[in-house]
Amino acid sequence: MHPTMRINRVLFVLGYILGQLAWTMTTQAQTSATWGIFEGHSDIGAGQRPGAVEYVPDARTYRVSGGGDNMWLSRDAFQFVWKRLSGDLTLAADIQWPDTKGNPHKKAGLIFRQSLEPGSPYADAVIHGDGLTSLQFREIPDGPTREVQANVNRPQRIRLERRGDVLSLSFAREGGAPQPSGCSFRLRLSDPVYVGLAVCAHDSNALETAVFKDVRLTQEKHQPGAATRVSCTLETVAIASKDRKAIYYTTNLIEAPNWTPDGKCFLFNSQGRMHRLPIQGGVSAPVDTGFANRCNNDHGLSPDGSQLAISDQSRTGKSLIYIVPAGGGQPRQVTPLGPSYWHGWSPDGLTLAYCAERNNEFDVYTIPVAGGQERRLTAAAGLDDGPEYSPDGRYLYFNSERSGAMQIWRMKPDGSQQEQVTADDYNNWFPHPSPDGKWMVFLSYDKSVKGHPANQNVQLRLLPVAGGPIQVLATLLGGQGTINVPSWSPDSRQIAFVSYQLFSPEPAPEK
Repeated sequence: MHPTMRINRVLFVLGYILGQLAWTMTTQAQTSATWGIFEGHSDIGAGQRPGAVEYVPDARTYRVSGGGDNMWLSRDAFQFVWKRLSGDLTLAADIQWPDTKGNPHKKAGLIFRQSLEPGSPYADAVIHGDGLTSLQFREIPDGPTREVQANVNRPQRIRLERRGDVLSLSFAREGGAPQPSGCSFRLRLSDPVYVGLAVCAHDSNALETAVFKDVRLTQEKHQPGAATRVSCTLETVAIASKDRKAIYYTTNLIEAPNWTPDGKCFLFNSQGRMHRLPIQGGVSAPVDTGFANRCNNDHGLSPDGSQLAISDQSRTGKSLIYIVPAGGGQPRQVTPLGPSYWHGWSPDGLTLAYCAERNNEFDVYTIPVAGGQERRLTAAAGLDDGPEYSPDGRYLYFNSERSGAMQIWRMKPDGSQQEQVTADDYNNWFPHPSPDGKWMVFLSYDKSVKGHPANQNVQLRLLPVAGGPIQVLATLLGGQGTINVPSWSPDSRQIAFVSYQLFSPEPAPEK
């Protein structure tokens, strides 16, 4: 080849490389200017008006316009501004709807998503057009969407955190500091995930715009064992939809909520005392139980709501059962021996059912509310616990390990005709029949877990009493304290329970 031709060819190749490099740098600069900390944006799902993104770098602000008919059920349609990341993540933003009109169910929020497919597993923290704030999730591809509603409306700022498999929602009101909402759940997403901003019009013919201000995304390395404290959330779950609502959040240990017969309040124990909480949440108030200041999580109201049975160990060091007026007052001792742990009132309000240890055996007993001789109903080897009457008084349901695993059993109120109700690969505890007699809810541990310890991966499961498959109501971190005692709403539509979350005393700062 002629030397001149060789030089020209080298210059051509060099020019091409420099041109490609310049194009790449320009494209990257344009991408950074267009989408800020994110890599791109997409319309997820079909049949919607095309979305758009505007980014204002100095204010870390995004104006995101999205269409789509919904982000719910098994498939989604929305505008998504995203980036792929791995590990523990925190995404936070102030979110505003400039136009308050449109569908009240329109959604703007923060999302961690397995893929860009419309049926992808995901978790998001969203503010609806009407101000409803919730943590939503889909566990399996094309599976149903569930949610945990926060007990706050239209907060100024929300934050979605991923710590291992735990997703949680925090919020801040205008001018306030971020605080946990109590909304959390476990969801396993494989790394990397798509993390970003989402807007859904909830109307395939509309295009809605939300403003995300001061958007901050933090990536951290997961440190197992770093969590050193436990927080508690009193929640409800609707048996029809299986959607949850966080009612009350605290870093004090709370356990075992009862629902008052009038449907207006919850009762729970905390730090040895009983507490009353309005059904809408807010501030709890202590219930006067006199000298009984070491109350545990075995307590409940009489059918007419006038009396409260408590289990307390302040006088003898062993749990004894006492009766106090529902509004508070001096305790009256019922069981002569301890330890005794209350679990059920008979429908006529005259008899108490409880678990008691006598001669190193835990069995089911009953005793008149007025006091007297206790009656032993079970004698099988192994633990029998958690007795509770059916609403018609025909049966006492309880849990027993006599079969080799903890399962649900039932018997006549006199102890006769003892029969097994569940037989599966879980350890099942604390059966609670619904007031209408149609359902029974209970707590399920993995079969490898012995006893009913706290802070375990557990399920609340629902069994139709007339027959049918068992349903999963909720999956959560819990166990001891979650649902030890009756916690049905009076109308049999909801369950109250306590979920727990391990957290670091110093939350990760936003960057």
